[in-house]
Amino acid sequence: MNPIKPLVLAVSLIAVSGPTFAGSDSGLYLGASAGQANLDFDGERADLDEVRDVEIDFDDDDTAYKIFVGYNLGLIPLVDLAVEGAYVDFGNFNGRVDTNDNSDFEVDGWTGAALAGVNLGPVGVFAKAGFISWDGELENIGDDDGTDPLYGVGAKFSLFSLQIRAEYERYDLDDFDIDYYSVGAAITF
Repeated sequence: MNPIKPLVLAVSLIAVSGPTFAGSDSGLYLGASAGQANLDFDGERADLDEVRDVEIDFDDDDTAYKIFVGYNLGLIPLVDLAVEGAYVDFGNFNGRVDTNDNSDFEVDGWTGAALAGVNLGPVGVFAKAGFISWDGELENIGDDDGTDPLYGVGAKFSLFSLQIRAEYERYDLDDFDIDYYSVGAAITF
């Protein structure tokens, strides 16, 4: 057997693996994602004149997007520890407010979260937890806002400094919840 062929193969794999795993390097990253947001809102709120409570019923989904920036600390090999901030626009949901079956509800917000993940070669998994400072505009009722928890899980594929991500995030807002499924990309600088 010729010993040169296995040696060439081993050197080639080592040469390729360095740049392939570079996407998990520490440092600043910037990205965006798009997906589907689902709002579940069932409750009562005071009307604009605060004379009476009105029934609210939303169970709708819309296209949403997120722009995020983060910093991977790179403290432990094969483990990602990062902090991430984002702007999220959940879109425009349609539902019922009192007797009006065609009311709109728009929600967006700013998030801050901590991420922890494990790299399994170019593929990795991660979890996140943090907070969202959100603003909502409910037609015929008015504006609402708050700061509430968020959490999520995701998977990523890294190639050089590019990262492809798929995520599920849950936003537990005051009287309603938003589930956000997204696919996006990030680049590490």
